[in-house]
Amino acid sequence: MLTGKYGLRTNVLQVEDVMSISETSLQKHLDNTNSGYSHAVIGKWHLSTDPSHPTNMGVSYYAGLINGGVQSYTNWNFTENGATSSSNEYTTTKFTDLAIDWVDQQTQPWFLWLAYNAPHTPFHLPPNNLHSQGSLPSDQASIDANPLPYYLAMIEAMDTEIGRLIASMSEAERDNTVIIFIGDNGTPNQVVQEYASQRAKGSVYQGGVNVPMIISGKDVTRINAIEDALINTTDLFATISELAGNTTPQINDSKSFKDLLTSSNAETRDYIYTEIGNDDGTTNYTIRDATHKYISFGNTNEAFYNLSNNPLENPNLLNANQLPLNISDSVIKDELIAELNSIRN
Repeated sequence: MLTGKYGLRTNVLQVEDVMSISETSLQKHLDNTNSGYSHAVIGKWHLSTDPSHPTNMGVSYYAGLINGGVQSYTNWNFTENGATSSSNEYTTTKFTDLAIDWVDQQTQPWFLWLAYNAPHTPFHLPPNNLHSQGSLPSDQASIDANPLPYYLAMIEAMDTEIGRLIASMSEAERDNTVIIFIGDNGTPNQVVQEYASQRAKGSVYQGGVNVPMIISGKDVTRINAIEDALINTTDLFATISELAGNTTPQINDSKSFKDLLTSSNAETRDYIYTEIGNDDGTTNYTIRDATHKYISFGNTNEAFYNLSNNPLENPNLLNANQLPLNISDSVIKDELIAELNSIRN
């Protein structure tokens, strides 16, 4: 999202990998193209442990959580423009307060990247005024025994605070703003539903990479519409660039989907790709088209699924009891691998 590039090009393939400041961030891009947009990132960063890293990446204002998570949502290290201090404010509320204040100060077009760390672990009971999950015990044993209602309460608390941010804007401001909400990865295995626990967050199975995205606001004329087009998170780079007035529809590995906001017939991708690095230096990577998905694991195992028949990825069509592939599946598998090789080579 930040560079419009796949991880293999930036060497950011797993948790704790550091983004090189030589990369052109979306914020730098907006400046380089004279978009006239002010910009800020508020919340989780997790691309370096250097408190000055967001500034060095071209972010004009940064405030939030440099690391990937907190030991406590009410006792954590807060960083603002390179300076770090201790905070006892609930992170979801703190980030919302910062966002409201920053937006209120803007006098020119603006781009805010608000990265909540919720509902990341540790699972906990949020402030009661932020959720409606009922009276839940707050002791750790109860949370560990049944984390799902706490996870849902954390999500609802985030939703409540997003509502407060939107409500803080005037009607004219809201009418002139595009709001993009997206998840960064699948649900943690302790609380995942439907998907198998080992096929959730941290995996390249659908439970790890098929994330929600909701877009509304200015010039988004498709209302209550569900779009099946293949979109990659990299595509937010070119899309936001176009929304900010630039005319280049494709940048690096990013292809703008701006036209989808007004038309269901817009040109879209034929394939989407993603990957995750393993601790042993290998990579799991996957590619899919509208119907099928191929996975190559770092241990040389492979998987191939017909998502039209089973979006939960079962059975693996490369299992011995599924072979040989029918002619149609075999052709699609070859096309996916060819496209994969084109991306990676």
